[in-house]
Amino acid sequence: MFLRTLSTDTQLSFDSLLLLSFGGPEKSEDVVPFLENVTRGRGIPRERLEVVGEHYFALGGRSPLNDLNREMITTIRSALERRGLDIPVYFGNRNWHPFIEDTAEAMARDGVRNTAVFATSAWGGYSGCRQYHEDIARARRAVTERGSVPPRMTRLGQFHDHPRFITEFADAVDAARATLPTAADRDGAELIFTAHSVPLSADAEAGPPGVGGQLYSRQVRDSARLILQASSFGADAVAGAGATTEPTVVWQSRSGPPSIPWLDPDICDHLEARAASGNARPVVLCPVGFVSDHVEVLWDLDTEARDTARSLGVELVRAATPGSTAGFADMVVDLMRDAADAENAENAADGSGVGAGVGIGEMPNFGNTVNGSLCALHCCGS
Repeated sequence: MFLRTLSTDTQLSFDSLLLLSFGGPEKSEDVVPFLENVTRGRGIPRERLEVVGEHYFALGGRSPLNDLNREMITTIRSALERRGLDIPVYFGNRNWHPFIEDTAEAMARDGVRNTAVFATSAWGGYSGCRQYHEDIARARRAVTERGSVPPRMTRLGQFHDHPRFITEFADAVDAARATLPTAADRDGAELIFTAHSVPLSADAEAGPPGVGGQLYSRQVRDSARLILQASSFGADAVAGAGATTEPTVVWQSRSGPPSIPWLDPDICDHLEARAASGNARPVVLCPVGFVSDHVEVLWDLDTEARDTARSLGVELVRAATPGSTAGFADMVVDLMRDAADAENAENAADGSGVGAGVGIGEMPNFGNTVNGSLCALHCCGS
């Protein structure tokens, strides 16, 4: 096992890092099989999946997500090297190659015994957290069934209010604001945050029972508030320049039947409603719910939301996502240090949840558990 110093008083007990993500097709022929994996068990006919896949086909049949995750891995390796950490970084997905089951088997062959797992989601809730625990547990079962010994897998915690996460997004907001064409546009701009919508029932069950539900949407709003305060919009509010300290949060990318209520308003509906009320201020759009520019960002925001804004005569610019930045990679190493601290204190020795992470926001972080254990009994509707 590799042991490398993370700080003067902490040793990294992990011998590797696994980046775990959603996955995405890499060519047109992959699109429908990928969507079949995403929707497995729901009985959705292939014809419907071909319609859903039009967004991928419009982008050449290739999701940028795998390439973006490979870029993220490169920056994480650099961050590890800067801190004197010589450990391998692996890549696994839930819904497409490289599948986490295959990656976990390769790790076992390589002699990995104790890996940290970074899931590319900052949030609580079923799709943002619990499903990644299920991925870890499924991968370990698969390795065992194939006759190997799976590594111990410690999932790193949620990071919705990590200072580096907030700083990277705040810097991106200011960089986007600076691209507005005139000083009047920049001064009069409105900051709007967007994240992936989920059914209201799923949000109500998000988080351990003691949190009171809605952990996902409350974390998103917490992040948005912190980013606003750290950006030039926060400075405007302090200076009394007409900006608000309360973030505007909207949602995107909903799916499913209209009869099921989801988090709203939708970004395009919100743009139309504000224009109907006479608000034509330029918009700086911050995709706080996403760490990378994948299809939901490129299509739902850069295509649909931008087209909606253009039709309304509203100037719209989008902040970049932070996933490939050095600061984001440093955050991943910070999370490894935090998890190593917990292991050194034997907080996770029995494979149970290790409690809430500490950040700078008002909402707690969970998710730092071992071998796919849930954060708590009945967490996220379990």
